[in-house]
Amino acid sequence: MIQLIDLKKQFQSVKSEILQEIEHVLDSGQYILGPKVRELEKSIATKLGVLDAVAVGNGTDALVLTLEAYGIGNGDEVITSPFTFFASAEAISRVGATPIFADVDPVTYTISPAKIEEKITSATKAIIPVHIFGQSADMDEIMDLAKKYQLIVIEDACQAFGATYKDRAVGSLGDAACFSFFPTKNLGTLGDGGIITTSDLELSKKIRSLRTHGTSKKYYHDTIGYNSRLDEIHAAILLILLNKIDSWNDKRRELALRYNQALSNATLTLPVEKNDRSHIYHLYCVGSEKRDQFIERLTKEEIHTGVYYPLCLHLQNVYAHLGYKKGDFPVSEKLSETLFALPMSPFLLESDQDHVVKVLRREVENSSDH
Repeated sequence: MIQLIDLKKQFQSVKSEILQEIEHVLDSGQYILGPKVRELEKSIATKLGVLDAVAVGNGTDALVLTLEAYGIGNGDEVITSPFTFFASAEAISRVGATPIFADVDPVTYTISPAKIEEKITSATKAIIPVHIFGQSADMDEIMDLAKKYQLIVIEDACQAFGATYKDRAVGSLGDAACFSFFPTKNLGTLGDGGIITTSDLELSKKIRSLRTHGTSKKYYHDTIGYNSRLDEIHAAILLILLNKIDSWNDKRRELALRYNQALSNATLTLPVEKNDRSHIYHLYCVGSEKRDQFIERLTKEEIHTGVYYPLCLHLQNVYAHLGYKKGDFPVSEKLSETLFALPMSPFLLESDQDHVVKVLRREVENSSDH
């Protein structure tokens, strides 16, 4: 089977380094929020060009804690994309605010600034743009809107570690940004993890308190917080992978270019990378009205695919009370019905990629004959 994301090969490539680091952590006697976590926070802040980074339990917690640290809650509205993983909206609901959806751009699949502006009300407090599949949203336009309406911008950068926008790192563009270290992410560990990046030191101070039960001094609690901490083993693993991430992202981009060239006339909708940003292809998604037919053929050929995302957030049962209906966000809905992901990872062999392309092209020819 050609894997969608070959995690086994990825982690096998650094297995000896990981085992050595785990041994060091075991010998240290420090297992939660220790020196490795502090080193990771400092390294990521430096790499992304921000003043601080705060490691937490996962990407969802990163969003929740950031919203809470900004005081967003009951009666507030936060605008985000309906075409993303559930956590982008779930975090808004978790703090008691209401997610307000705005449709996405048909080319980049990221939230449309023009659609955001249509949704702004007196209750709007923040915007969460999602850098979907590894490409940045239109951040200059979004930040201009935020300035105009005095809104907070929290980047959902969970799929885009290493991506850039106008030569600036994703994660340094908004007021704060949230990353996930789930294993399938470009920078992922052997479990859960997340981090918040910001140059607002007052914000990062609040988040540090929230992540450890609302305390700044052990056993003295200033607020109701959470238990959302990154452990030393995951931090040690991530420090190893942080040294590999640029070359791994370069390989993803190289493979994406090969896909683009080989499938350019195959009647599939291919991902488009805007000139002013670098897409790091967390996922390589193509579109077709005959998605199910393509997936069935690829599966028969032992090629793994994925559908991201089969049901937009505004149509999820949990948000029925918000009153959205099918047709409200036509671009997002069309994407949910047509997009599917092809195998993509730094360890995808070009010979395997060529086989994927061959099967796709053959299926295109077969479908056009009928």
